Amino acid sequence: MATGVVLATTWFRRDLEQQKAILNETLPVHSAWWRAHAQHAGELLYVAIGDSAAQGIGASSPNKSYVGILADHVRLATGRTVRVVNLSVSGATVALAVRDQLPRFDKLEPDLVTVAIGANDIAQWNPSLFEAGIRTVFAALPPHALVADLPCFHLPHNEVKVALANEIIRRVAAEHELTVVPLHATTKRAGFRSIATHVAKDLFHPNDRGYRSWAEAFLPTISADVAHRFSAVVLAPEHAD
Repeated sequence: MATGVVLATTWFRRDLEQQKAILNETLPVHSAWWRAHAQHAGELLYVAIGDSAAQGIGASSPNKSYVGILADHVRLATGRTVRVVNLSVSGATVALAVRDQLPRFDKLEPDLVTVAIGANDIAQWNPSLFEAGIRTVFAALPPHALVADLPCFHLPHNEVKVALANEIIRRVAAEHELTVVPLHATTKRAGFRSIATHVAKDLFHPNDRGYRSWAEAFLPTISADVAHRFSAVVLAPEHAD
């Protein structure tokens, strides 16, 4: 029996490492896809700051990330074309977003902005550095930017760190009068079983269903925002299966 458990564990670990390697091969593919689509003209400019989740790693295609879903929603809701400049970088921490994404962001005048950054900071958690980075990012944002708190990690030892990170995000966002999107509550609502249903085979990134859940966190707020700022009939938010 013990030998069987060891063999099963070894197989699982090897399979998991293989799945991680497969997804790693999609990093340049997704990045190139977003760079190419950033060249497309649009009446509205949507800019995303983030990490591999904004890139859509784990989805069946880049446009099925939450950024792609939100862009499609805005197109339908406003009846306007949307140019998407996805500044996100896979593996980005808050500090790396400050270094690599903000200089590019400062050159743009976006109509819509979403920010979902910080999940990669949990691995080497430093609250002081995290808050310093969040303050720099939020200070660079326009008032209409939507900032997400961190998603639910489900595992207790990570959730303790996530709770502190989200307290920092909400507090600093309030100082800048920015709207916080309830990504944590939305992903937590799916429950622990969502690891099997909403997560890619590397057991970290969302899959298509997981990204629809992420988009659901943004949709009510982004719908209200475009209804207020752009003349159009806003569609009701979509719901994941």
